[in-house]
Amino acid sequence: MTTAKKQTAFTRPLTPSVELAAIIGSAPQPRTEVTKLLWDYIKLNNLQNPANKRNILCDAKLQAVMGKPEVTMFEMSGLVGKHLS
Repeated sequence: MTTAKKQTAFTRPLTPSVELAAIIGSAPQPRTEVTKLLWDYIKLNNLQNPANKRNILCDAKLQAVMGKPEVTMFEMSGLVGKHLS
């Protein structure tokens, strides 16, 4: 007997904004997957501040989502949440 996983705020797929979709794609994703895809993009494009790895240096696509040139990894989740519906 299989049971369906309960939909929670973290597992419910959310639609990314146009700006966020430019980075992670336009398919609805759960918050956990959005965070993973963002980190994949950050690492692929070498956007971590070499002096402080907890800071992310935003390129043009990331700055459209974050709203500023550099953010901490702690700020990132709150800023990205505004781009999910």
